[in-house]
Amino acid sequence: ANLGLMLIQFAAILSIGIGFINLMPIPVLDGGHLVFYAYEAVAKKPVAAKVQEAGYRVGLALLAGLMLFATWNDLQKLNLFKFLGGLVS
Repeated sequence: ANLGLMLIQFAAILSIGIGFINLMPIPVLDGGHLVFYAYEAVAKKPVAAKVQEAGYRVGLALLAGLMLFATWNDLQKLNLFKFLGGLVS
């Protein structure tokens, strides 16, 4: 029973964390859509399609870069590159 409760708590914390990350103002994420909607509410006109497209491209590049950086950082902490280098030599 205790293990089940810990699993539910972990799932809840993970879900909340992903929700907060999704609200970041990066155009690919939901937070970016909220920024575009806020601009439309203030300016009383929609954001130009070219601006949205550029924002999505930059946002996707930032998100991909962040994921690559996090993966690289995790692999370095595991000393995986030293291990693989030892296998080759």
